[in-house]
Amino acid sequence: MTDESRLAAVLRWLTPYVAFLAAGVLALLLVLSLTSCQIGAERPAVSLSLERSAKSPRDAAVTIDEEYIGPLGYVAARGVQLPAGKHRITIEKPGYFPWDRLVEAGTAPIHFDVELEPIPD
Repeated sequence: MTDESRLAAVLRWLTPYVAFLAAGVLALLLVLSLTSCQIGAERPAVSLSLERSAKSPRDAAVTIDEEYIGPLGYVAARGVQLPAGKHRITIEKPGYFPWDRLVEAGTAPIHFDVELEPIPD
């Protein structure tokens, strides 16, 4: 048996396995690309903007769904993206009544004017 015929025999034996492996790799890549496309994905995030009144302290704590987001001055300047659904927005600072809202993020941007009221002595 010559080297050429031996090589041809090996290639005939390997070809189905290589084709099967290539098909498997292509199928895996297809599945991964479909999952990264997020077929039936949720609606995009909605913009939440908070406008701070002059009376409201810049360092009041903003929490959304019990997760600290940042100080009011920062959040008012930058805004927040909310995923679709219901969210509780709370703004607190010692010496002030808490500001609390329950919102439903849909498709329209959400805007609130925030004015924290001092607790009387």
